[in-house]
Order: sequence, then C-alpha cells, then structure tokens
Amino acid sequence: MEKRSLSERDICTKFITPALRNAGWDEMLQIREEVSFTKGRIIVRGKLVTRGQGKRADYILYYKPNIPIALIEAKDNTHSVGDGIQQALDYAEKLNIPFVFSSNGDGFVFHDRTGASTPRETTLSLDAFPAPADLWARFRAWKGLDGDAEQIVLQDYYDDGSGKTPRYYQVNAVNAAIEAIAKGQDRVLLVMATGTGKTYTAFQIIWRLWKAGRKKRILFLADRNVLIDQTMVNDFRPFGGTMAKLSTNAKTIERQDGSTEDLTVALDKKRRIDTAYEVYLGLYQAITGPEERQKLFREFSPGFFDLIVIDECHRGSAAEDSAWREILEYFSSATQIGLTATPRETKYVSNIAYFGDPVFSYSLKQGIRDGFLAPYKVVKVHIDRDVEGYRPEKGQVDRDGEEVEDRIYNTKDFDRTLVIDDRTKLVAQKVTQFLKESGDRYQKTIVFCVDQEHAARMRQALINENADLVAENPRYVMRITGSDAEGQAQLGNFIDPESKWPVIVTTSRLLSTGVDAQTCRLIVLDREVGSMTEFKQIVGRGTRVHEDTQKYYFTLIDFRGATSHFADPDFDGEPVQIYEPKDGQNIDPPDAPPTDEDGAPLPEDPGEDETIVDQPGLPLPPTGGPQKKVYVDGVGATIVAERVEYLDENGKLVTESLRDFTKRALRKRFASLDEFLKRWNAAERKQAILEELEAEGLPLDPIVEELGRDLDPFDLICHVAFDAKPLTRRERAENVKKRDAFTKYGDQARAVLDALLAKYADEGVLNLDDANVLRIAPFSTIGTPIELIRAFGGKPGFEQAVHDLQSELYKDTA
Repeated sequence: MEKRSLSERDICTKFITPALRNAGWDEMLQIREEVSFTKGRIIVRGKLVTRGQGKRADYILYYKPNIPIALIEAKDNTHSVGDGIQQALDYAEKLNIPFVFSSNGDGFVFHDRTGASTPRETTLSLDAFPAPADLWARFRAWKGLDGDAEQIVLQDYYDDGSGKTPRYYQVNAVNAAIEAIAKGQDRVLLVMATGTGKTYTAFQIIWRLWKAGRKKRILFLADRNVLIDQTMVNDFRPFGGTMAKLSTNAKTIERQDGSTEDLTVALDKKRRIDTAYEVYLGLYQAITGPEERQKLFREFSPGFFDLIVIDECHRGSAAEDSAWREILEYFSSATQIGLTATPRETKYVSNIAYFGDPVFSYSLKQGIRDGFLAPYKVVKVHIDRDVEGYRPEKGQVDRDGEEVEDRIYNTKDFDRTLVIDDRTKLVAQKVTQFLKESGDRYQKTIVFCVDQEHAARMRQALINENADLVAENPRYVMRITGSDAEGQAQLGNFIDPESKWPVIVTTSRLLSTGVDAQTCRLIVLDREVGSMTEFKQIVGRGTRVHEDTQKYYFTLIDFRGATSHFADPDFDGEPVQIYEPKDGQNIDPPDAPPTDEDGAPLPEDPGEDETIVDQPGLPLPPTGGPQKKVYVDGVGATIVAERVEYLDENGKLVTESLRDFTKRALRKRFASLDEFLKRWNAAERKQAILEELEAEGLPLDPIVEELGRDLDPFDLICHVAFDAKPLTRRERAENVKKRDAFTKYGDQARAVLDALLAKYADEGVLNLDDANVLRIAPFSTIGTPIELIRAFGGKPGFEQAVHDLQSELYKDTA
C-alpha cells in the first residue's frame, strides 16, 4: 500500500486515530471526527437564498463531553506534516481550544496556544501524541484551576438524550462563566446577540453549578412575563418540581411540542412565599416596586440565594437607582450573572461598571457570518418633510382653529408634537407597496412608531391601504401597545409561527425587546432611535432564522434615518444591501451582488460549496407627561431621494464603482500584466485561476454584466486590471481560424476543433479538454466520443490538441 496514494480519510482511519487510541484517548467519549461547528453563512441573491459551506474540524478531542481541549487538522500524505497547522489555528481560535495539531499520517506538528511550552511549536512522532491526562494537566495550569475549581469545571452538562448539543459559542460561553465562578468571580457578564440562545446558555450554567452543589438556591430574573413562562416549560424544564414562579397567578401554557403544562407558583393568595423550592423565576416588577409593601424580595433573607441570573440586564439592572439594582444589592452575597445582547455604557448607566468586562462575547456580526442568524437588507426612504423640515405658512391654523407656532419642524417633531396625516399615509402606502412587490403580503411585519397614538393612526392608515386583506380578516393589521388590551391579547398569535394573524402590528416600544418573533420578515422604523442599545434590540427582532417557514433573511425599512447607527463603530452587524429607492422606483430592493465576509463580491450563481435553501417557487414614551399634539391638514409629503450604496471589505459604505473595486483587487493578485500572462499560460486548467479568484471573493461575472461585453475572462482581467485592449471571444476564435493552426489533423479531428472554437465563441467554455463535451451536439453528429478521440490518436492526443487550441486562443494580447 503506497501511503502517498491514500485519501485524507484513509490517513485518519489508518494512522491518526490509532495514534490517538494508543495515547489513551477514548474513541467513544473523547474523540469526535469531522465536527461541523458553524451552519454556513446565508447568502442572498434576490429571492434565491443559499448557505455557504460551514466550518468543519477533522478532529476535536474532549477531556469530557463539551470540554474541548485539542484540535487536529488532517491532510493526505502528499502534504507535509505541518501543512494543516494554520487552518487548525484559525479553527482553534474560534473554538477557544488551546492545543492544536496538524498531521499527514507521518507524525504531528503540535502548537501550544497557551504559550506555556518551549518552543511553542514542535514536531512529534506518530507514537508521541500526548495522553489526555497530560493535556488536561497543561489545561489546568493554563486556567489556574485548583482541585476545588476543577471539580466544578468538570461537572457534566445537562443531556436530555435527544442528541441535542450546544452550539460551539454556547459551549464557550458556558465554560467561560463556569471557570470564572469556579475561581471565585462573583459578578459575571455574558454578551450574546439576540437570537443566539442566551436562556439555554444560562440553563446549562445554572444546571452545572446546581449539580456540582456549588449553588443550591437560584433566582432567574426577567422583565417580560412571556419570557418567564416560556423559560419554565422549555429550557428550564429539567428542574421539574424544584422550580417555581414568583407569582400568585398559576396558569397552563403550551409547550413547543403542543402539550400543555401547569406552572408551579411560589406565592399564595396572600403573597406569602414558599421557601421550599431551589430554583425561582420571577419578574422584577412582581417582587419589587416603589412602595415598601411591594418589595416582596425582602421576604427572603439576604443570604437566601447563592446565584442570581439577570436576563436582558441592559434594561434596568445597570442603573444605580433601578428596581433591579435594588434587588441585586439586597442579595449582594450571591454570585450574579448578567445576560445581555447589548452591553450598555452611557454617562448615567453602566452594566460593565457593575458586572465587570464580559467573560464572553458573541456578536450579531459573528452570528450572521456563522449562519446562525439571519442577514438583512436595508431600504432607506427619505420624505421631503423630514429632509427639508416644515415651516407653517403665516397664519396657518391647526384642526382646532389655533395658529401653528412659526418655527421649522423636523423629524424629531413629526408625530410627537406635530402631526401631518399625509406623511403617515405615505409611510403606510410605501410599506404596503413593499409587501405587494415582494410577492408576500402575509409576511410578519412590525412597524415601530413614535408613541401609542401614532401607532393607532398608523394602524388606521395601513388598514385603509390593505382593505382587501382586512376584509378577509380584521386582525390583518393590529396595534400592540402597553395600553391596548385587545392588541396585547394577540401578541402570542403574532409570534406563533403557526398563526397567520395578525400579520402587521404597529407598536411604539412594547415589541422592541425580548419578544421572540421568529418569523418576522419586515421591520419598519417610523420613529427615531437615539440609543444604540435599543437599535440593536430592534434589529434583533428579525435576526432569528426560521427554516420551517423558509425565513432566512429580513428587510428593514427606515423612514427616520435611524440606520445611521450602522456608521457607529459600536454597531457590529452588517447589512447585505442598503437601498435608497428613487421616486417611481420599486421599494422592494433590486437584486444586488452578494458579498463575502470581507465585503468582496460573490458570483451571481451559487458555487458548488453552497446549498440552496430557498428560491422562488420552493414549497413551502416622551418624558414629562403627555403633550398636546398639533394636527395640520392639507400639507402633502413626497419621496425625494434614493441611492444604492454597498459595503466595502471593511464594512464601510462606499460609492466606488464595481470596476474600480475589481481593478484594485486584481492588481493586488497580479503585480503586472507579464505576471498574469505567465500564470495564465502556465495553467493547465484556466478555470483554476478563476476558481482561485472566486475563493478570494473576486468573481468576474458582475463586472462582465456591468461592461456589457462578451469578453473572455482572460480579456476581462487584462482590460480591467491593466488597461489592455480587449478582444471578444468571437474575435479570438476568428483569429485562430485565420492562422489555420490545425492543418496537421485529419478532417474529423479538424471538425471537432472547429466545433470547440464555435462553442468557445458562443459560451466561453474554459474546460474544453473535458471529453464529456463530445457526447453532446454538435459533436454527437460528427461521431461517437470513442471515434472522435481516436481521430486524435487517443485521449492524450485529444488533450494535447485542446491544450494547443487554448494556447492559440490566447496568443493575441494588446
């Protein structure tokens, strides 16, 4: 058996796995092969949605399940032993794995990311792979774990037997929190983007600390009833009878699988607490308040809880005078974990000052790039009154006949102090236009308004614009705000993927945080969003992927310039497209070239490493009390501006043309025309050069479309990068014919070469030496594939003739 002829998989099976087994690694419990740890980034091409290839490690070694300590990248034996180390280090950094190996079956290159080894990188023989105890001892030293801390760190994760395992970043978050607490840290902050499973992560942390006996009484705090109830019947369900809700209101709610469950409550009708439970979940509003009698948490002794977890801790616990902060300080002896999507830092509020720097962060950008979160398009709509402001005419009166104050009103005033109904109607028209143009008027939509009254007027305007669907069901458009009991009663239906109605909801702030609207495909901003924290939360309403309903991306329509937050360095998301429709244009964004993670264009058609997941036809309040608003009638509003901008490789909006971008990128790849010509002429497969460019995020199809000419990729590169005069494919084919370069071949062989030239001129086929082309017309009319190859003296002769043909094609260079 020739080792160099073996596949990578054979090298793993015959050499690497036996070496691990001999070193004492348990194949069933400690070794995992071909571990996929990201989903693959979602790529949007108009209505066609694909997933890129996810990242996959050849081997991950675990000291215990979900405690990864080593990673191995395997290569076949034609590679050197260390060829995989750089890729392995890239994966290990993402997975937070300290010990990294590369192997080709001859031995291992070992890289110690902890820095404790000297030298940091060394070569090991095949029989010298470290034992689990050796690597764990190094891990313990790296983390600074004593015997007591080690016992906690090694506590098992909860396993329900279904095969569900936490995602890699959840493992990183759980392990980081457990390690910090095991070493005595009592204030811990985890930052995880909306939609990445903060509650499930919190459950695993609590479970392991509880099972290890380190934390025996736990309080989980949130500020939305729906969050507590769903948490009890879903993620926290394994706590069973040891868990209760700090509420007098027992109720039956439905679990995700359709079954029902009664919530256990820890309060009786007289609001007395049953202290027999171990895990308590509560709304902070239910256990505290401005009056002393409302401060129910004082019924517990200050030392009652060992652990407190605060969900969405940016919304209250960070402020020193907040209700949550009062609870946290009362139970100051407890370990406290803050969970947030948006760490809040302002002059007045800081949860980092309270909790300390995050022990783990996972951003919106990372979630989108890994394919766990949905990317989004942005449509910016500029209304003349917002751009130019509005100054009333002299003597202008409002609906009540009172004169309107003479000053310039702008975006901050509209719908807060001054109402222009025509503006509200225009927003409703544009939202409806988008829904119609998108082809799906039933996509779940949230419209964020200035206040509850504005939400009521927007609801009315949308009802009038969608009278046909409202006739079908009056719940097509609803207002869901804090003061609207009928609307709030429909909140469950809106977020339920199985419920068709309501479709469009108008709100002010109720839906901006904490509500898990998995199927929301359209978010409309018709109010200013001054806070980056709130802006991230609003964007987070749409970022959940919902594969059952084929929801892979969403659209954000901005009427108030709120998306200027994209320019803030603190914003960590990245829209796939920003579109500003001009007057008369569709508001549904046109197809835009997709980009890779660095902002470089991707091909218009999906690559072989992408999987199609959706395509057309595929089945399936102001402070200071209420203020009187001024209503002005008869003042029109129109759309004034539209522009399309794209993001460069650094995530900045640029107006650089695609051609300039391509030229700059090609010149990075090929320093001169001569260097390019040498590479092109030396390449056996010209397609390989194009595949290299595509892999680096530089496909040529978009620039072909922009130039509008039938150019060969060779000419395209020479022309765009080096200003050489281009020839069309037809001109190149004609030049070969004029040179009469194939006189040495017989009639049948010449007919094949002429047909290949014609095919090149029409289609630009680069892999002309693929003999399968001989099976189709017009070749099939000249003879059978065997006959045609025989006309060249056999397959080597055919391949040489095609190689000569390609050389002739590219002889002419300006």
